[in-house]
Amino acid sequence: CEDCGKSLIGECKLHGPLIRAKDRVIPSRARLTLPHYLTLRVLELRAGNQQILGVFAKKVIQKRTQFGPYVGQLSTKLTRYDESRLVLQVLKDGGKYFLDTPNEDCGNWMMFVRLARNQEEQTLVAYQHCGEVYFTTVKPIEPHTELKVWYAADYAKFMEASAVSIKEESDACPLPPVAKEPVDPWTCSSCRSTFATFALLESHQCIHKDRV
Repeated sequence: CEDCGKSLIGECKLHGPLIRAKDRVIPSRARLTLPHYLTLRVLELRAGNQQILGVFAKKVIQKRTQFGPYVGQLSTKLTRYDESRLVLQVLKDGGKYFLDTPNEDCGNWMMFVRLARNQEEQTLVAYQHCGEVYFTTVKPIEPHTELKVWYAADYAKFMEASAVSIKEESDACPLPPVAKEPVDPWTCSSCRSTFATFALLESHQCIHKDRV
């Protein structure tokens, strides 16, 4: 304590505790890369303060606006899987790799874009070009509209997914995108969860292996 000149364990009983000043919280790399006309919104708060985020437009974004490339780590398996985000892979030096984003400092803002459940809510298309993945708007995006993405036709074949997601039967029971081929969904042998594509099943099974 500088007031009484004593070295103490804990706070000074005479002069009280120190006034603690906290460092400023620095946004993650992914959040810092967000363009000024886009914003992140918390859509849901899950257990453990896990935030489910969405990317929204703050102004009109024109059709054929390209974003990217998507930033991630090349990996043979995913360390972080989120059913609301697209699984992305690229072809590099003859090998097929996942674009893995284990945390917000390993990617850019595109990691927050959620997948489109149907053609009506799709605003972006994902495709591969020169070993990189880009998102491009398929229609004008109005302010306060969430950016949602699905695979382009050629990239869907590469990812073993359907080119266009199916239409929801009702708003109350949204259906996930289903692959046209094969007709039967891919099923996880460990937990019996089903997936539209083999790539999604493969990334899901990597999580089981890591847990074991």
